[in-house]
Amino acid sequence: MTHSSPDVNLSPALPTELFSQALADEVFVQCTLSKRRSASSAEYRKVTARLVAIKEQTAVQLTYHFQKKETHENLSESEAAARLGELLQTEFEHGHLFTANCDYVLRARADGSYKVKRHAPTKQPSVQLHDREKQYLIPEGTACPFLVEIGVMTADGAVRAAKRKKFRQINRYLEIVNDIVEHLPRDRRLRVIDFGCGKSYLTFALHHLLTVIHDFDVEITGLDREPSVIATCQRVAEKLRCRGLRFETGNIDRFADEEKVDLSVSLHACDTATDDAIAQSVRWKAEVILAVPCCQHEFATSIQNQQLRALTAHGILKERFAAVATDAFRATALGICDYATSVVEFIDMEHTAKNVLLRAVKQPVNQARRTALIAEYRTLKQLLSIERLHLERVLPELAERVAE
Repeated sequence: MTHSSPDVNLSPALPTELFSQALADEVFVQCTLSKRRSASSAEYRKVTARLVAIKEQTAVQLTYHFQKKETHENLSESEAAARLGELLQTEFEHGHLFTANCDYVLRARADGSYKVKRHAPTKQPSVQLHDREKQYLIPEGTACPFLVEIGVMTADGAVRAAKRKKFRQINRYLEIVNDIVEHLPRDRRLRVIDFGCGKSYLTFALHHLLTVIHDFDVEITGLDREPSVIATCQRVAEKLRCRGLRFETGNIDRFADEEKVDLSVSLHACDTATDDAIAQSVRWKAEVILAVPCCQHEFATSIQNQQLRALTAHGILKERFAAVATDAFRATALGICDYATSVVEFIDMEHTAKNVLLRAVKQPVNQARRTALIAEYRTLKQLLSIERLHLERVLPELAERVAE
């Protein structure tokens, strides 16, 4: 028997948040907007939304239903949430949101708020594939223990519809790591540090790639500040009998392991924590460094050049500019410290726009190239009127090489 919840009132802005949360939590199934407002000038009678997979990424496809035709628009999740919220505020009075957890029925009130009823779910998630299936490092159809444990796969190897995006994200990460496997040593136990491992989906994926697919003898340490998260990860590792995988509680800047590390990973380490991870990795002379930076508060507050006012006057523009410039500094700094560095697109695990990955491989840089990189680094600092960056403070080798 299906039970309905009591009526709930939502402010005009909250439907957008409801759509956004459903998409972020990977429970969104479908949405229908109907009953045009009396003031609406739209020619379409209703709008429906569903998830589609296009070129390895999930998009939200909006279908506009006219009297005799349909048109389609593919949007990112954030764009779709904003668009659906806007349409419900301006063009339609009724909204029906279907999720894996429950169904929501929204009705517009005269004062601009919404009456919402919640019902038991009536639809199952599914993603319509627009492209041919990609061959992944972890394929569908064969159960992968850690993916089964975290709920991405069923016991028979089927990818759960609501977790298809996470499945693709994990495989994308493995593709990036797989490109650098040839640079890792085979003549001894491979030592890996994953700074800020969090829930460790990607730590387990990395362990699978190195041990199951490439048969490395590994010692992988996942490091995070949250004891409860670390305890959970350790229990999962023990349950799955992941040889050579352990988890520890600690901060990046205080991790004092003197033994050489071959592969250093830091995904979404906040602000200067990314610099701390890079600095420690360079001191270790790690063979490979992988870093997905998060926020850049240090740099955003350091820009002093008023001639760049057009780039820094607006918060969102300043944030994006700071992110690009900070990562440019980091990539150049790694080159100065003898790392061949590339910046690649990375599909992240936390539904944010922070999708840049720095991939650095230990490789001697000739003097002419280092001189050019140092000049580029200095010029960028001068252009932005920045005196000294945190990365220089924690990495004396860099500071010495770029000193005037």
